[in-house]
Amino acid sequence: MKLTASLHEGTDGRGSVRVDDVFTTDAADLWDACTRPERLARWIAEVEGDLRPDGTFRAVFTSGWAGTGRVEVCEPPRRLVLVTREDGEAEDHRLEATLVPDGDRCRLIIEEYDLPVDELPAYGAGWQVHLEDLAATLASGDRCDLGARWSALIEDYRREPVR
Repeated sequence: MKLTASLHEGTDGRGSVRVDDVFTTDAADLWDACTRPERLARWIAEVEGDLRPDGTFRAVFTSGWAGTGRVEVCEPPRRLVLVTREDGEAEDHRLEATLVPDGDRCRLIIEEYDLPVDELPAYGAGWQVHLEDLAATLASGDRCDLGARWSALIEDYRREPVR
């Protein structure tokens, strides 16, 4: 099974996950899918709030994650940086999305930072499922059964080396 996420340990005992995939659409369409609430709801999360720079929002992910966030950087159609905090947690996570045009396709790189190292495999599996769901919705398909797909991936991510 091809894993699309890599797991990284930082110097402070925290870690990060990086997913990287190429989609059969242009940068403008992919940016729209990653920033417009109606399209986000199709593949990753219900989002409400102000998605402009320094704006705050609330999100409930298809995975069950729920929390708040702030838009730190918004450079359409190439870079988006968010700071998020899960409900009931004290620590922020930083999420960065970078879009790189590649002819009539576009590469999406998502990196999530400041994660507990022991939870990196779960985040890796989760991000892979989210990007697979993005690909499906871009092709006018439906999201997968997130729980079943995550369960199919998690053991492979637990065996994946943390770099």
